[in-house]
Amino acid sequence: GNLARNKALEILTCCYVLVQGNTVAAMGSFKGLKQVRRIVEDCIQNVQHPIYHIKTLLMKRELAKNPALANENWDRFLPKFKKKNVKQKKVKAKEKKPYTPFPPPQQPSKIDLQLESGEYFLSDKKKSAKTWQEKQEKQAEKTAENKRKREAAFIPPKETSEDISGSNKSGNNKNDVIELARSLKEKAKEISKHFNHENVNPEAYIADGGEQPAKKKSKRNRS
Repeated sequence: GNLARNKALEILTCCYVLVQGNTVAAMGSFKGLKQVRRIVEDCIQNVQHPIYHIKTLLMKRELAKNPALANENWDRFLPKFKKKNVKQKKVKAKEKKPYTPFPPPQQPSKIDLQLESGEYFLSDKKKSAKTWQEKQEKQAEKTAENKRKREAAFIPPKETSEDISGSNKSGNNKNDVIELARSLKEKAKEISKHFNHENVNPEAYIADGGEQPAKKKSKRNRS
């Protein structure tokens, strides 16, 4: 806990450290006080936790025991701690309302509203009749809305210009078919008339476009 950390700082810095709230008091050598001040400032400014400083001081204490490393740089032996940036929630700034020395007006209570509408003086029978009437009105509105929704499904959609042009094309195609059928009937009648008088092939007649086949001249033997 905090007591164990304070005791470790006292042993490593050779100083007496007293913490009271946000105040830190230390007493000891100049070198030790320098270390304590750095640890306290980093802790207050939220730069580094005291436990990391304690680990570094322990490493320096072990390195100081080795005389071969007395004149060397100890940075390569010391641990390097990376600060983790923890995202903090942004405090939403509240909009300041205009200051008024007077308190806000008191909102009317339920009894005040009943007195205003005259409902407070009605008997229990009239109150129940009024509530029933309000329920009936709400129910009628709801049924009318549901009916309107159901009827909306049976309303045909509006015809666009593409649909109108498509219907015109289909009408034209029907007219063409009727005319073709009529012309075929007329040809059939003509064929039947000619067939009665002469021996005409109907298929050849239709293929020739209604023209009568030319009669072949008989070759007479010249005497």
